[in-house]
Amino acid sequence: MADKYILSVTAGPNYEDQHLIPINTEQPTRITSPHLTASLNVRIQNYRGLPKDSPTTSPYFSHPHHSKDLYSLGFTFTPKEDLNGHDLVFGNDFDHPIRDKLPPGFNQAFKIATWFIDPGLYGDVYADEPYLYGPLLSSINVLRIGPKDDKEQEKVEEVRANEEVLVVEEGADGDGEQVREELGLPAESAARQKWFLQEGRLRDFTFEKGREYALDFFNPYLDFNDFSLKLPAYGFLPGINIPVLGSWASSGQQPLRYVLKNRKTDEPLFVVVFTLLPKDQVDEEGKPAEKKEGEVKKTEDGGDDDLD
Repeated sequence: MADKYILSVTAGPNYEDQHLIPINTEQPTRITSPHLTASLNVRIQNYRGLPKDSPTTSPYFSHPHHSKDLYSLGFTFTPKEDLNGHDLVFGNDFDHPIRDKLPPGFNQAFKIATWFIDPGLYGDVYADEPYLYGPLLSSINVLRIGPKDDKEQEKVEEVRANEEVLVVEEGADGDGEQVREELGLPAESAARQKWFLQEGRLRDFTFEKGREYALDFFNPYLDFNDFSLKLPAYGFLPGINIPVLGSWASSGQQPLRYVLKNRKTDEPLFVVVFTLLPKDQVDEEGKPAEKKEGEVKKTEDGGDDDLD
């Protein structure tokens, strides 16, 4: 079925204000909302979506730390107000039920995801408006705390500008080092994720107004090339490969959304949307394709109608 669909990736400050974004380029997408300013880079290995002239890969996947990864959502953000670490969550949500569309093996996959990939995950995939979130501080693969001083931030940006590809590494820049030291944050990513599984530590962290945070979310499990979820064996659970496309397509192409959200106010801070579109219904920009003169389609009652 993969040859009948094409992937569209959009982003914006909320669910409604969405725009097609470039994939596998080092030109970031800027997002501004009442709560923050952000820069986003989306990279997908073996990409074959919109825009149709997108590179199929990125130098990011040649980096030793990411040679096995299949996609990355790399972003920086600067809050316009202090945000408590307990309130910021990151994950997926949907407008409509997906319980009848979940593929065989999903419950097993969910166990692996919560036990092996992210123990901080919480949600309800069987709800009328399903969701699956995790605290940003324990879910995000890489967290780098930037400086609050503008001059120090300019130095950071100069270094980034000279790099062929931006690969964010765990750590800090400028007085961000002091923030990590005062909190006692572990230096390694995995240890920091585990450290923040304690609710009290989440509440003790503040994403400060005016300070930039650089983050990267990636994994080798979701393959956008053949639209499948590939999870490793864990304990007594065997590894599994779940073909997502059939269920996703039959659900009316309900999009997969990655959301940075304030759970205290239930407001999105920014949203990235992955949508499967029938190839014969979109143009180069992912907009509805113009019908060809004289082209018709069969209606459900068997009659002919204009092609939308």
